Amino acid sequence: MPRARGLLAGAGWTGRPRGAPLPVSGPPPPRAVALSLPGGGFVCLVSFFSPPLSPSSILFPLLAPFTGPERDLAPPPLSPPPPPPPPLMSISSLLSMGRCCCRCCCPRGLWMLSAPCCDDRRMCVCPGPRRIGIPVRSSSLPLFSDAMPAPTQLFFPLIRNCELSRIYGTACYCHHKHLCCSPPYIPQSRLRYTPHPAYATFYRPKDSWWQYTQGRRYASTPQKFYLTPPQVNSILKANEYSFKVPEFDGKNVSSVLGFDSNQLPANAPIEDRRSAATCLQTRGMLLGVFDGHAGCACSQAVSERLFYYIAVSLLPHETLLEIENAVESGRALLPILQWHKHPNDYFSKEASKLYFNSLRTYWQELIDLNTGESTDIDVKEALINAFKRLDNDISLEAQVGDPNSFLNYLVLRVAFSGATACVAHVDGVDLHVANTGDSRAMLGVQEEDGSWSAVTLSNDHNAQNEREVERLKLEHPKNEAKSVVKQDRLLGLLMPFRAFGDVKFKWSIDLQKRVIESGPDQLNDNEYTKFIPPNYYTPPYLTAEPEVTYHRLRPQDKFLVLATDGLWETMHRQDVVRIVGEHLTGMHHQQPIAVGGYKVTLGQMHGLLTERRAKMSSVFEDQNAATHLIRHAVGNNEFGAVDHERLSKMLSLPEELARMYRDDITIIVVQFNSHVVGACQNQE
Repeated sequence: MPRARGLLAGAGWTGRPRGAPLPVSGPPPPRAVALSLPGGGFVCLVSFFSPPLSPSSILFPLLAPFTGPERDLAPPPLSPPPPPPPPLMSISSLLSMGRCCCRCCCPRGLWMLSAPCCDDRRMCVCPGPRRIGIPVRSSSLPLFSDAMPAPTQLFFPLIRNCELSRIYGTACYCHHKHLCCSPPYIPQSRLRYTPHPAYATFYRPKDSWWQYTQGRRYASTPQKFYLTPPQVNSILKANEYSFKVPEFDGKNVSSVLGFDSNQLPANAPIEDRRSAATCLQTRGMLLGVFDGHAGCACSQAVSERLFYYIAVSLLPHETLLEIENAVESGRALLPILQWHKHPNDYFSKEASKLYFNSLRTYWQELIDLNTGESTDIDVKEALINAFKRLDNDISLEAQVGDPNSFLNYLVLRVAFSGATACVAHVDGVDLHVANTGDSRAMLGVQEEDGSWSAVTLSNDHNAQNEREVERLKLEHPKNEAKSVVKQDRLLGLLMPFRAFGDVKFKWSIDLQKRVIESGPDQLNDNEYTKFIPPNYYTPPYLTAEPEVTYHRLRPQDKFLVLATDGLWETMHRQDVVRIVGEHLTGMHHQQPIAVGGYKVTLGQMHGLLTERRAKMSSVFEDQNAATHLIRHAVGNNEFGAVDHERLSKMLSLPEELARMYRDDITIIVVQFNSHVVGACQNQE
């Protein structure tokens, strides 16, 4: 009873002392009405109206979701009449019937609904077509009102805003999928659901009240929904691609055995791109991953064009002359690259002519700069020149424009969006990695004892790299030292400090305004393109010049992992190398289960070991190493094992929520030929 007095005091009723007579005049005493819900709870309504309103006229809009499916929201017809309301009960009797956890549904924190199915975590799912989960601490009336059906939305503001009465009551039911213990399974044949003009009812010939409430829950809310293993595999393997280097006379003379690649989107459409190609006029193989931002236009263009710029930079002077003569005479050109692409990886046919003209201008300049002397080509210098020249062409094409309106809009989209790039060039035992941005290249090394170690071949160009921060500060005046890197972002906006495109951080303000004003209407109406970064005084603030790392391959160097930041944000580099190494070698070393600060009973530990043994049968179900790595990146639990329930939930997230949990993931795993690498070392 003291609890009831405290609750009613919040509603404006102080009660009367025990034994005191009822008041003769003044406002009538509050009237408490209880109405059972088919979901297992009841509504307690405290009314201060004079005269009191009938329970059916007040409670029907609030109980509309519980009287039938969402499509049946019309008020009941005159015939047949609704069932009579339940008898009045005392407040103490109401509060003693159960414990309420639905404070999130009460405007002033009063507990007016008892839901015996809820637990101490106090999470409810409000009724309505969308059934939005509202936690207690973050609930709000607008969110709860939006989840209501139409009749309830019309009536709820009247209850909430009426100054002459204080009526606080609503209804919700517990979300068994996440919170409560699942009820015993009731065969569907025992539940007969028939729609009614006024309500939808359940006929339960021999069921008790408890079975009836459990059946209502079974029919209204699904217990669990997880993707099946075949469905998970179809999602993970949709974009996988594998390539094996062909053998000659039963032998592979290349230092690369092959590669596996895969992508898992989080954005719609995915902003990551990947590319792989074999250089035909020179030796070696090119592989790269590209992470786009502000759209996929720039990453798509860079994935199509960058390898051509690198291949042209590596060509000798005689080959460049031969290609130029073939173009002038109209003869067929020598093929430069052999692409290895997934069917979903495409080329922009509309812009192919524009891209070719820019590339031809580049090799013509290389011909003019070359004196004809046969000199060895520096791969590091060629990579740097190719990166910088492509970024310069992207900027120039946007400034000049194109008579074709479609191409004009395309080049502007490419220039105003951005992309990072991490490219590897493998030629025999020579491995060069050129990185611009925050994607990474990781080398997997197998030690003599069979363990795996990770060797980083690239540096992130962001605020976590102190050398990169110092470089930015030295390139600009001292009075910009505090504004050039703000909140770990370039000018407080951009996360990577090096990228293709992003002309908003490279062009002057006058040039940006001129291009936008003369551009198409779609660009002029875009608020992002018209926005000028704060403290924008001495551009350019951004560069596409890569940082090139050289590594000489050894027999113990087994593979190389190229991946966008979506992978490195979820997994440590040592775990990445260990998982790929165990997958490629077919040896899985069991790691001790570390429970940390958890208190684990003997039975729980037995369950963990049993679960891990059961999962061993599916460790090698992925033939693609990149797919296997994505499976671990998305589905790993706190013990480092793939949890199918977690993996299913992460893959089932809608498009608007997936990006809040992870980024696009693109991975290329390059496997080296240790025999060829060892033979090359012995020859030298």
